[in-house]
Amino acid sequence: MVQAYSLYEGSFSVDKSRKFVPFDPAVDDPKDRPGSMFIHVHPFLIKTESGIVICDTGLGHTDDQGVLKLYNNIRKLGYEPDDVKYVLMSHLHKDHAGGMVKMEEGSPRIAFPEAEYIVQRGEWEDAYSGISSSYRTEIFDVVQRSGNLVLVEGEGAINTEISYVHNGGHTPNHQAFHIRTGGEHYFFGGDVLPEPEEIFHNYVAKYDFDGRRSKELRQRYWTEGAPEGWIFLFYHSKNITMGRSQLRSDGSYKLIEAG
Repeated sequence: MVQAYSLYEGSFSVDKSRKFVPFDPAVDDPKDRPGSMFIHVHPFLIKTESGIVICDTGLGHTDDQGVLKLYNNIRKLGYEPDDVKYVLMSHLHKDHAGGMVKMEEGSPRIAFPEAEYIVQRGEWEDAYSGISSSYRTEIFDVVQRSGNLVLVEGEGAINTEISYVHNGGHTPNHQAFHIRTGGEHYFFGGDVLPEPEEIFHNYVAKYDFDGRRSKELRQRYWTEGAPEGWIFLFYHSKNITMGRSQLRSDGSYKLIEAG
């Protein structure tokens, strides 16, 4: 039984200002936002034997009462933010790291006080280096003071269910995660494999630090994971957010919604 869920934060347009503006396809017209990319944001929740896991944390947008939308989505599934034991960060760009913290009585606080935040050390150092405006260091200051930060290097295991691997590609120190629990193998590739279309229409993306490496990695993950039945978690997908392979009669694999 699949025990992973999208915590869909919303759809957004992004232009050269790099601001994420909410976009509702039922109301808004893409033609009114020329020069914009349209991005969907899906943090994920996975129920494991060692506790609730969150894969990336979205932009940190809130509802009209100032409550994180991430919180609302977690509660809709019957859990509380304090149930989260691991926050797995593929990288620290603002559309992935905004929900690491929350505002409480006018001050920023860590969003998941019972969780370990798993970050590659090199990514953490790059976030403070000033190399990109996509990093919001005021968020990381809160995480650093919390005592919940766990910096890892290279590849290794968090516990018997969760492992990580430094893969680069999108950022120099991007990482991916394998979560093996409940008889399933979940793969979270972050922004190296953010959409299912990138498996079959493989291209070098301009938004990657090393687009060729990302392209090679996407093919490697599919070639390895499709025969083994991995469930792929797609952070920026507009259609299939959690997919697994299905064998065709010709011996090739197609991607279907995992359920």
